Amino acid sequence: VQLQASGGGLVQAGGSLRLSCAASGRIYSSAVMGWFRQAPGKERDFVGLIRWSRDSTKYADSVKGRFTISRDSAKNTVYLQMNSLKSEDTAVYYCARGVDWSTSARDYRHWGQGTLVTVSS
Repeated sequence: VQLQASGGGLVQAGGSLRLSCAASGRIYSSAVMGWFRQAPGKERDFVGLIRWSRDSTKYADSVKGRFTISRDSAKNTVYLQMNSLKSEDTAVYYCARGVDWSTSARDYRHWGQGTLVTVSS
């Protein structure tokens, strides 16, 4: 499975962006698709995840109520809708595929290349 993240860019604080993560190959129903982010000089942090089959989601407290993860099974694509963006949301965003309902990056085996989101204040 290869993952291709896109949709990053420069946005003003309070604005919105939607990131996409297109997967090549089959995504099994048991798969979990996660979004993580890494700011300069910091560790890679959990943002949110979605269970492919059940459409259930989980979010980090820092983005809850602002970010929404969805998926389009016909397109093999996962989305991260980001609203009310803040300067502290600036980071490289990564999508990843795993099998465990986990917020730890170590539990995800397949990673996309990352897309940069810059929020100007």
